[in-house]
Amino acid sequence: MISASVSSLEYKLHWEVPAANASTSFNDWASDKWFQVGDIIRFKYKKDSVMQVTKEGYKQCNSSHPRFFSNTGKTRFMFDHSVPYYFISGTSGHCEKGQKMIVEVISNDRTTTSSAISVTMAGWFCFFSFTLFIVA
Repeated sequence: MISASVSSLEYKLHWEVPAANASTSFNDWASDKWFQVGDIIRFKYKKDSVMQVTKEGYKQCNSSHPRFFSNTGKTRFMFDHSVPYYFISGTSGHCEKGQKMIVEVISNDRTTTSSAISVTMAGWFCFFSFTLFIVA
């Protein structure tokens, strides 16, 4: 199988307190993606902040000792290790209302199955072309 390395991706996220009747969470959004080292999340928000915290800080919505903090409204955060990242809002009460997220970051290179399929299809095409040439 042939694999091709893909450059980092940038994900955009509107960072706000979820509606009380929201059927999805930020964790649902994050779990639907394959984050890798070098990828970036661009948090967009108003009158809020984003913090990277420890697992305990996440569980307790504790913003007293963040590993990372930004309140610019347009925060770009790059993943530099293959570990779980824990994010919460630094605005009082927002984390408790669901404005928090866990992002699992993997270290493997992305493989593009479409490239592998294309190479495989090209191989089959050459085989059948050669076979048709011999038969004709």
